[in-house]
Amino acid sequence: MAVVPEVEVVVAHQERATVRVGDVFLKIDTDPGRTDVEVEAMTLAPVPTPEVLWRKPPVLALAALPGTALGRLGEPSTASPAAWAAAGAATRKLHDAPLPPWVGRSRDELTSQLDTECEWLVANGVLPTDLVTRNRQVAEAALRPWAPVFTHGDLQISHVFVDGDQITGVLDWSEACQGDALFDLATLTLGHEEHLGDVLAGYRADVDLDVIRAWWSLRSLLAIRWLVEHGFDPWAPGCEVDVLRSSTC
Repeated sequence: MAVVPEVEVVVAHQERATVRVGDVFLKIDTDPGRTDVEVEAMTLAPVPTPEVLWRKPPVLALAALPGTALGRLGEPSTASPAAWAAAGAATRKLHDAPLPPWVGRSRDELTSQLDTECEWLVANGVLPTDLVTRNRQVAEAALRPWAPVFTHGDLQISHVFVDGDQITGVLDWSEACQGDALFDLATLTLGHEEHLGDVLAGYRADVDLDVIRAWWSLRSLLAIRWLVEHGFDPWAPGCEVDVLRSSTC
């Protein structure tokens, strides 16, 4: 019997799981449509992505990227300012690419979802009413018309890998779609406001900082119920609840 490397569970919940076996990541998803999007998006994206080794639904096998993640939500990032700027430059390159075929959520859909989640947070005593109300007001600035671009859709810093000051690849493309460029920038800097200037230096475009802050509030409000129901802790230091609290300071 062949000896295999140690198996590491990277993430696991009711919808999907990712395990690492040596230099191979195995992603198991209950929705094959998400995997379809991920594979096609990696083909279309003009930035480095993991190599697809094989696919046998519901499993997708990807080669590990060199380097390390840009950071983790709730933890200080050890990446250099130049690495953050490189992430901004890669994001700009993606946003300048031809649009993918998938359309993201409309403003009306986002507004309806935001209303639903805010009502749930208050009705169930998950967060104080004044905290939800204030962040709901801040989030309004994101709900404006935008010119759609090729967005990653979940550009968390843990999905961006660097080696020194260079981007080696971007992971997890299952939510790629036509969307708001500032949503990607906000997701990349969520909980790491101190690196926003570095990212924008690499992005090289004027952006509305109030909209970035609005997306921080909006994304956090929308995420909390999902995180709770899937075994994650949005109250961990530096995570979503702290992001909401910081918006009221």
